Amino acid sequence: MTETRCGFIALIGEPNAGKSTLLNRMVGAKVSIVTHKVQTTRARIRGVALEGPAQLIFVDTPGLFAPRRRLDRAMVSAAWSGAADAEIIVLMIEAHRGLTDGVQVIIDALKERMDPGQKLVLAINKIDRVKAEILLALSEKLNAELDFAATFMISAERGHGVDDLRSYLAGELPIGPWLYPEDQIADLPMRMIAAEMTREKLTLRLHEELPYQLTVETESWEEKPDGSVRIGQLIYVMRDGHKGIVLGAKGATIKAISTAARQEMATFLGRPVHLFLQIKVRPNWLDEPERYTEMGLDFNEGN
Repeated sequence: MTETRCGFIALIGEPNAGKSTLLNRMVGAKVSIVTHKVQTTRARIRGVALEGPAQLIFVDTPGLFAPRRRLDRAMVSAAWSGAADAEIIVLMIEAHRGLTDGVQVIIDALKERMDPGQKLVLAINKIDRVKAEILLALSEKLNAELDFAATFMISAERGHGVDDLRSYLAGELPIGPWLYPEDQIADLPMRMIAAEMTREKLTLRLHEELPYQLTVETESWEEKPDGSVRIGQLIYVMRDGHKGIVLGAKGATIKAISTAARQEMATFLGRPVHLFLQIKVRPNWLDEPERYTEMGLDFNEGN
């Protein structure tokens, strides 16, 4: 009988390095929101992937950046605690940006924070944007900075190199029983995944006007006799003016967002979804502990 392997793998890097895209490709389903705005991942979303006899549990951490607000600080704290829990840490770097000041800060922090028992892997992402010689030079420079167990050149968006990375990670995990059922792909409650899907649609649609000043919570989840589900969600914004932006002219914006989110939820759940969105103005939602709990963050870590 083949021995099973299981362990936690943390994906870390600067905001927008492609961590959520890589997680979704590794798992084979959309469990982490992907937008072109930085700092969109707020909670540590664990995606679960199977590779032969190995169960890979991915911790998708918020991007590491210089925090300014309480929410920023809570996100960065969540990222580092996610890395601390992992057997393997994958540092993702954008090929075309290279060794930025932000990456250097992460590298310096890893030197201090890494446990001797943890394995560190380098994944240089978005390789289609630069020439081979630049990639090799960047790899050499980064490997001179830290003792990486392995280096992978990947394109998370296109899938290049991702299978090789997943196969390598599977072989490096410790021998042990699986922690999740075979058919489970994420350990977030469905209510939270549904809220993340709506927040992604809002972020994509309103990225210029309201990048980070809103949050979404699933207030109700009702299973219907016909197999469908009725989901009620609240969108919290900080000002009355923001409410108008989310609504759009004659409610067109909120309608489009609701339709897109509902369709994605229905696909994810494999059954019809009835989605009802409400917008609430809460000027101080960034200072309310309950909002952080709903996002899977620790309010006190934002101090």
